[in-house]
Amino acid sequence: MATWSNLNLQDSASPLMEQLTFFHDHTLLILIMITILVGYLMSTLFFNKFTNRLLLEGQTIEIIWTILPAVTLIFIALPSLRLLYLLDEISDPSITLKSIGHQWYWSYEYSDFSDIEFDSYMIPNNEMSLNGFRLLDVDNRIILPMLSQIRILVTAADVLHSWTIPALGVKIDATPGRLNQASFFINRPGLFYGQCSEICGANHSFMPIVIESIPTTKFINWIKKN
Repeated sequence: MATWSNLNLQDSASPLMEQLTFFHDHTLLILIMITILVGYLMSTLFFNKFTNRLLLEGQTIEIIWTILPAVTLIFIALPSLRLLYLLDEISDPSITLKSIGHQWYWSYEYSDFSDIEFDSYMIPNNEMSLNGFRLLDVDNRIILPMLSQIRILVTAADVLHSWTIPALGVKIDATPGRLNQASFFINRPGLFYGQCSEICGANHSFMPIVIESIPTTKFINWIKKN
């Protein structure tokens, strides 16, 4: 049962990830229907004894199997294009976070507040607590308020990295000399884990990302303490 659950998408924590999950299920349903239809037609062809040596053309069936795939692609393309637009849309962010990828750790800057910046390293196995997550926990978490529109600016200091949080539906490349941006909205409190998704060198799998989502009042208190 545990192995089967690993094949699913993570529980969404943002509206964008909910839409991505719906689109995944929508497309998968279409693929299953096509697979069943093609499998049924192939099995009937393999196991019947009917032949038609004089069959030269069938314009009706040719029209059908040309139009049906085109209609199917439209049903996949329209929600896909809508999602691509929503993922790139930056709508009036409340907070801007800057993330810089290094070999092999992340640096963060809260651009809206002065002097709030820190490095985030993975916690080694020999320093990890018993309830920690191996290869996922970090010494400095990203603290962000829930129910707020967040903009993240991502770049890299050396090689290509990729800042990824699956539960939020965010995956953005960190490119040296270039600023990429994304936007997300966290709709519940909790810890959300991610990792660098670009093969960036020997320690590629040792630069995790952890976001701690907290209520806005607690976030303001955290800002004041820092």
